[in-house]
Amino acid sequence: MTTVVADAVSYLLSAVGIRAIGGKEPRPARTGAPRLRAGDLLEGWRYILTQPALRPLFFNTMLVNGLIMATSPVVAVVMLGRLGFAPWEYGLAFGAPCVGGLIGSRLARRLVARYGQHKVMLTAGTLRACWPLGLAFIRPGAAGLVLVIAVQLGLVACMGVFNPVFATYRLDQTATDRVARTLSAWSVTSNATIAAMTALWGLLADLTSPRAAIAIAGLLILTTPLLLPRHDHTPQHERELARSRT
Repeated sequence: MTTVVADAVSYLLSAVGIRAIGGKEPRPARTGAPRLRAGDLLEGWRYILTQPALRPLFFNTMLVNGLIMATSPVVAVVMLGRLGFAPWEYGLAFGAPCVGGLIGSRLARRLVARYGQHKVMLTAGTLRACWPLGLAFIRPGAAGLVLVIAVQLGLVACMGVFNPVFATYRLDQTATDRVARTLSAWSVTSNATIAAMTALWGLLADLTSPRAAIAIAGLLILTTPLLLPRHDHTPQHERELARSRT
């Protein structure tokens, strides 16, 4: 519970943008760029929710990222506590699969050039939802370690493909004069969602069991592909231009 609360607080502080007070380092000189205000965030949220291409993607990424991060402390409790994995085994289980992100990001450009941006985003976004449920079946010993590595490798590889394609698609669907407000509102909402869901899943694990909390998150993630945009809203000439750049 201490780990869960600490994670939740850290994400919440990141979401609201609290700065350290009392530091001795001089503040950077002010520039002419206007500071982001609450009204800008509200405008960013309004813009996202009124765009048919951005709205489903917004809710999809909030839920997926929130559920994945919310279960991280719970998985740590299961592996390091109840199953007795050594810290180095836990680090290996979550560190080694990071190579999947590199592989996925390297493949993303080729996949987009061959199949198109929207199709790749839809496929990778669906596949990434299939992996987290496997963490509910961790067992002690080498078999459990291999399971975690396999699940994380598949998840990270799919996200490695999805994330750059999603980021490009989001920019393509956002008006140039709304980019800063949209991305700021997106980031704040993501961090706040992770904070809230991390605390909620810690409470859920305490009321039920850690495995049950992980399984519930995995089942909920399986529904998130329904929130991906089913149709490509990018104009035809922009699609052809995007393919020519890849």
